[in-house]
Order: sequence, then structure tokens, then C-alpha cells
Amino acid sequence: MKSTEDISYVNQQEAIEIDQMLMGPLGFTVDQLMELAGLTVASAIGEVYSSSEYTRVLVICGPGNNGGDGLVAARHLHHFGYKPSICYPKRNTEPPFAGLVTQLESLSVPFLPVEDLPVQLSSDFEIIVDAIFGFSFHGNPRPPFDSLIRRLVSIQNQQRTHEKAAVIISVDIPSGWHVVEGDICGEGIEPDMLVSLTAPKLCAKMFCGLHHFLGGRFVPQSIIDKFKLKLPPYPGTSMCVRIGNFPETNSSAQKGIFTASVNLEVEENPIDQVELYKFQKWLGDASEAGVKEPHYMVLSTAGKDAKPSSRMVSLEGVNKDGFVWHTNYRSRKAREISENPHASLLFYWGPIKCQVRVEGFVEQVSDEESERYFSSLPLDIQIRPIVSKQSTLIHGREILHHQYKEFEEKYHDRTSIARPKHWGGYRLIPEFFEFWQGEESQVHLKFRYCVEEIDGRRVWTIHRLVPQLAESASSL
Repeated sequence: MKSTEDISYVNQQEAIEIDQMLMGPLGFTVDQLMELAGLTVASAIGEVYSSSEYTRVLVICGPGNNGGDGLVAARHLHHFGYKPSICYPKRNTEPPFAGLVTQLESLSVPFLPVEDLPVQLSSDFEIIVDAIFGFSFHGNPRPPFDSLIRRLVSIQNQQRTHEKAAVIISVDIPSGWHVVEGDICGEGIEPDMLVSLTAPKLCAKMFCGLHHFLGGRFVPQSIIDKFKLKLPPYPGTSMCVRIGNFPETNSSAQKGIFTASVNLEVEENPIDQVELYKFQKWLGDASEAGVKEPHYMVLSTAGKDAKPSSRMVSLEGVNKDGFVWHTNYRSRKAREISENPHASLLFYWGPIKCQVRVEGFVEQVSDEESERYFSSLPLDIQIRPIVSKQSTLIHGREILHHQYKEFEEKYHDRTSIARPKHWGGYRLIPEFFEFWQGEESQVHLKFRYCVEEIDGRRVWTIHRLVPQLAESASSL
């Protein structure tokens, strides 16, 4: 994952000029660019949303090139094992659009008129791809796209009220956003995933969702030099790269405060969206406040002897499935997890007076997930778990330096190496959250979320605890 501070963002005119260069002196055709864009979108979806859980996909296509990207993405999603349907109300009958429609019809991918769409899109689809408008769009959306965008906004309202809702993926720009200023009216689409193409547009800085990917591996060096672009390296043979360690947040949004206990039924997802959003919001606030390495956390474990141990580790990912970190499977923490697969995480961000505790069950992530993460790391970081035999005795630091140099010379001509089998990821599946918020008055606030059995159902119970009177200025 690449920090958003190390990446260039382009305005509308620059995006237009880049496209003109690609399709002019550099020899790309529009159908080639659509093919690359659509494959990128489908690949990014596959990275995050498994076809076994998110099977049914609705791709809403506009009349321009963004809609063409959506058609290509739908074809690839079909081959990836998803079941796409397409809403394409203003069909472009020119090539290559007509050819893409023919390809999809030959695969029996259904095209749905707007009037045949279900009233509640989430009832029939787990994923909705917004491929309506791209960076060249300006003005106000016209029918039927204005009503389609409003329906996507209504899905976000379902998410906020804890109803089961589809996830929204926007292609390059959330439809209706200004290419530079973003969602000007504040009532537009807030997608769960944004897939930027070629280079992220300026409005992507306002994106607050969980997943931001970039697809632009094909961008020639001449364009990078002319526009002084800073673009991230792509892992392995991937067509997309995740950018931003964690989602940006809107600093004007208020911190959520619950004034009573509320019960939310646990469905398929271990983490309810309230806890996930609140955690991501505070993490973003900590980053904006200048907290160094806000993703570092205290991991506490205990083996069969019940003696606890703690250490700092780096949070490498968090989503509806849990909190992920990577480590040596032969370390003390790994041994303790194998003996007692329960742990706690602690995040403390002093400048914003916030702390989060998370407790739950720990499992190893799949080999495939560990492989994907390992392959995304730079070579110098891939070498470290080979050299470091965590929790074993060593007679001096110079031994590690010497071994590291040996491996560095051995692999100097490679961009990636095989993941050691003793190194991989763990995921903590939360059963308990506690959010602590400090107050200048020293009357601190605590909000507790925990899974309880109520009437035979597992539900998240949310409590606002009795305010804590600090015993000292630093008491938590």
C-alpha cells in the first residue's frame, strides 16, 4: 500500500491532455484503454470482494467511455465467477461499444432496463458498479442517471441504519462529483471502493471509503516525465495497486456519540458497520493530527500458562472480517496464539485523546492472502522475515546485519522472492470493542460494543458507560 502523500493527483485538464497523448502520438486506441480500465476494475473487485460472498453484480453504465469501462469490467467479472447484470439506458451504438454489448450478450449476461430494476437494489445485488460518468463530465446529471444516482445514495442510507446493503464501487470518479472539488453539494455517492484510472483525479483526495485502488500500469514514461507524475509500483503481475494505508476521513464530520444502548443483529459479517466506521474515523483523525504511525497497536496474548505478554505490531489491514497483521509463525506470540487463540489489541492516539480496545478470536489468514500481501512488499522488506528468527537467542546484532547483506546480494537482481512458509498473517475477529474519548474536564467517555446472545440470536450490544472520572491527568 502506498501513502497518498507520495502520489500525484491530476486535474480535469491534465486528465484530458494525458488521454490525448495516449490516443495520439503514443498510439493507444480507445478500445485498448477501455480494456485495460475494465480489467483493472474487475481485478480490484476480486482483491476485496470474494465471488462466493458477493456473487450478484449490477454494473450501471453511462453513455461515454466510463460506461465502456463498465462493460469490459462486467465481461471480466463474468469470467472471474461473478454473476453480472448490466443497466445501460443510453446505449452508444458506435464501435467499440456495440462490440462490447455483443460480447456480453453472447455470454448471456442480462441487460436490464431501468424500469425493471428492483425498488431496493440491495435485495438483488451484493455489488453495484458505478460506471456512469467519468472525469470529462460536468453539469447536472440528466434522466435517467439522476434518479439512478439518487438510488445509489439511498443504499448508503441503508448502511447507516444497519440494514443489509450492497457495496458500491465507482470507476475513476464517483458519478456526479466535480473532478476537482468532489461532492460539492454533500449529497452525492460515497462509494465503498474507488478505482482510479491512469492517475488519481484531485477529487479522490475527498474519498472516504475503505478501498482505493489505482490502475495505470500501462502509463508510458514519457507521460510520467511530462506531467511530473509520482505513481506507485505495482505488485507482481497485478493490474491494480492499493493506494493509501487507510481511508481518508472528512475532518468536518462529527465523532459518533451514542446516548443509549442499542442492539444490532449480527448477520454474516463479524464486525458491524458502526464499529468499523467509528474505528476508521478515529484512525483517520489520528493521522490528520500528525500522530506518527497511528496504525501501530499493542497486541496482547497469553499461552496455556495464562501469563500475558504484549508487544507493538503494525496493523496491515482492517475490514468487515477483522484486524490483520503479519509476523513470524515461530515467534512467542504465534506460539501463545496456537495455545490460546484469543487476543486483545490496543490503539492509543494521545494528540486526539482517543483510545480503542479490541478483543476477539484469532485465526491465521489463508496462504493466498499472505502471498498477496508478501508479494506487494518491496524486496528489502521481503528479505527481513528470512533473516529474522524472532524470539530466538542471538550473540550480536552484527550477525543479523551480515546475514541481511548476504541475502541482499543474493537477490539483488530480483524484484520479488518467495514468501517463507514460517511467515504470514493473523486476523483478529472482534467480539468486543471499547472506545475511550478524553475530555478536557477529565470526565471521560467510554462506549462499549460486544457480541451477546439474546433470544437465541447473536447481536452487537452498544452501551454508553457511566462517565469515568480521571484519577490523574493521564488516567484512561
